[in-house]
Amino acid sequence: MKITERQQSIFDLFTSAGNKQQAEQESRSQVPVVKLEKLKESCLVCHRCDLREGCTQVVFGDGNPHAGLMLIGEGPGADEDRIGIPFVGRAGQLLDRILEAVAIKRSEIYITNVVKCRPPGNRLPQQLEVDACLPYLREQLALVNPEIVVCLGSLALRTLIDRKATITRSRGVWHHVDGRGIIATFHPAALLRDPSKKKDVWVDFKEVVKYYNPS
Repeated sequence: MKITERQQSIFDLFTSAGNKQQAEQESRSQVPVVKLEKLKESCLVCHRCDLREGCTQVVFGDGNPHAGLMLIGEGPGADEDRIGIPFVGRAGQLLDRILEAVAIKRSEIYITNVVKCRPPGNRLPQQLEVDACLPYLREQLALVNPEIVVCLGSLALRTLIDRKATITRSRGVWHHVDGRGIIATFHPAALLRDPSKKKDVWVDFKEVVKYYNPS
């Protein structure tokens, strides 16, 4: 069937509108990526607390900037400080195995820590250090905008939920903050010290996958 000029004109109009809409959607999807990169640049030159003086580099975050799931730990360890990526040491390798066991790909999620610089001797970050770094974490949350957040360890739990919370009592319990679900579990490093906690973490991550949709 021969297409008239008017039909071709209408077809071109819809095609052009569709292409424009797609281009606008792609442009909007890049906004968080660009802003996240600018935030990272600011974080890399940060000296808001004394941690920067004693570490090798800033460990900002790693993963999918459009992730539906974000994992938040406490602070970088020696391997993370050396490589510049969160959760790459022994605890990170254990975390990878946990994710694999529940069929979550690390590449599809986003991982960061409450503080971005390694505390001396891998100690727990102090409150002044947490407060200094918290604006970066809040902005990461806003830009990635995950539907689900998993707090790995007591510090992340107290930072995002309740300063008086304890991980033993609060793990596995859902909280709803700013339109997203937040749940806490033991930090992988705690499992290395006490393997009996693996059972609890397995239960907590099975709870996460009930609601996590990577698409």
